[in-house]
Amino acid sequence: MERLITSFFFLFLCVNLHAQQYLSLDGVITFFSEAPLENISAENKKVSAVYDSQSNEIAFQLQIEDFIFPKPLMQEHFNENYLESDIFPKSLFVGKVIQNKNGKAIVVGELSMHGKTNRIKVEGSLKQEDDKVIISSEFIVKLEDYNIEIPTIVMYKIAEEIEVKVNIELIEVK
Repeated sequence: MERLITSFFFLFLCVNLHAQQYLSLDGVITFFSEAPLENISAENKKVSAVYDSQSNEIAFQLQIEDFIFPKPLMQEHFNENYLESDIFPKSLFVGKVIQNKNGKAIVVGELSMHGKTNRIKVEGSLKQEDDKVIISSEFIVKLEDYNIEIPTIVMYKIAEEIEVKVNIELIEVK
């Protein structure tokens, strides 16, 4: 039910009622942390997204606890010690496609995570095919930009910069 409410929230972010709007409830966002002692990766396959092709507005939302790790202990530490998903349960991006030439897009917006919001600029691809839009991107998130602290005891296990990958297929809302 919460995902349905979230989806309607996204739809109302788009101001033009006559625009072509695209929606996804099962986008994928992964991240990878390469550190000297251990690489860490996780995947979230429950990302909600909406895109308005007239206004070029775009939004993504995910539940932090929906990230799945190869090791359960990593997932527990991620949620309890680093992202504190009980206090900060969601991450949200709201932005606008400022350029899209031949499927290569530049998006600018606000990324909110762990109680902190930062303006970011991301390059990627945005391709419109019939009744769907396919979005993909790779970018770096610095943990310090979102007040995510790495305890000294594990500083060699967790990188200060995390590689994030976005892959989402949105379907036209009719």
